[in-house]
Amino acid sequence: MRPYPFFISVLLGSALLASACSSADGKSADRGTPAPIRVSIAPVAAIERPIARFIRATGTLMAEEQAGVAAETAGRIVATPIERGAAIGQGAELARLSATETDAQVREAEANAAQIEARLGLRADTPFEAGAVPEVQSAKASYDLAQSEFVRIRSLLDQRVVSQSEFDQRRTQVEAARQQYEAARNGAAQQYQSLQAARARVSLARKALADTVVRAPFSGLVAERLVSVGDYVTRGTKVAVVVRINPLRAQLTVPEQFMSAVAVGQPITFEVDAYPGRQFDGKVRYVSPALQADRRALTVEASVPNPANELKPGLFATARMRQPAPTPAILVPATAVQTAAGTSRVYVVDGDHVDERVVTVGQIVDTFVEITNGVKAGERVATTNVAQLADGTKVQ
Repeated sequence: MRPYPFFISVLLGSALLASACSSADGKSADRGTPAPIRVSIAPVAAIERPIARFIRATGTLMAEEQAGVAAETAGRIVATPIERGAAIGQGAELARLSATETDAQVREAEANAAQIEARLGLRADTPFEAGAVPEVQSAKASYDLAQSEFVRIRSLLDQRVVSQSEFDQRRTQVEAARQQYEAARNGAAQQYQSLQAARARVSLARKALADTVVRAPFSGLVAERLVSVGDYVTRGTKVAVVVRINPLRAQLTVPEQFMSAVAVGQPITFEVDAYPGRQFDGKVRYVSPALQADRRALTVEASVPNPANELKPGLFATARMRQPAPTPAILVPATAVQTAAGTSRVYVVDGDHVDERVVTVGQIVDTFVEITNGVKAGERVATTNVAQLADGTKVQ
């Protein structure tokens, strides 16, 4: 923030610069009382003016994503092509398990499925139709032939050419052919369900084969490699830890009185002890819907760009969030404020002496300090030789 030229011009124009006129023992030559202390004053030492206010919050930097990647099948590690600190992309190979057994299981499952497909006359991309199955077609042909013969015999029976017993025999043959046809259709449907189960086993076997290679779920850095070649792992055993630190998350704690002044999208600046004097930027992307009951504070999360990977998860951050609108403040020169043992004082010039005021300080604005309680706009305060003053001290 730029300095306030109005304040500086007032201070320079009104300063009364002089050296102390007291004798060596601190008393005037012709009197027994202390000599007045020369001070510089600001004729308008406390001025009301709007200033930008900031919410101060503290918190911790965290990784954008962090995953302990585990094996999804059991086996012996045969390769670990990554090292700690390596940059990897999504899907990169972290570890490889022996695939001898799972490869054989895939071939066996594929052979079983192919056998059923051949029996049904299907291909992998062919939809199932029971009427297209060879066994069903054969049974259907027999049934059609039996029906034709029955129709012919029935006409001959009407003409008294065949006997009733022969007619009954043909009718029985038709019924038997029909049942065989239905049984063939049902058998084909059952075989198709078996094919579905066989195909599912193929998918499971292929997944087990793919699971022998453990891959990164997202791009980032390898924080830990937890296995070596020759280790035997079971399902769920962690093999590596992968983190993404660009961007980072800054999890901050905001006092409850500032809850209404925090919103998603609000910019923040923060500092970390690892880089003294440097400021980093971020933007609020999450505001907790509830306060922490034990601390009466609000949890806020900000997204922090980290293209050079300078910032690390776990760093302590001190952040500032600018409040939406400037508010009036009373400011005095920083040289007018004396702080000792946590108590701040200023000395208001009243005629030929000063009155000590205990004040409450707020924000620091360039070379000025905000006073929230203790002085009023328009009063004059001493700005030099403040350490030599006390309540009631005579001044020039």
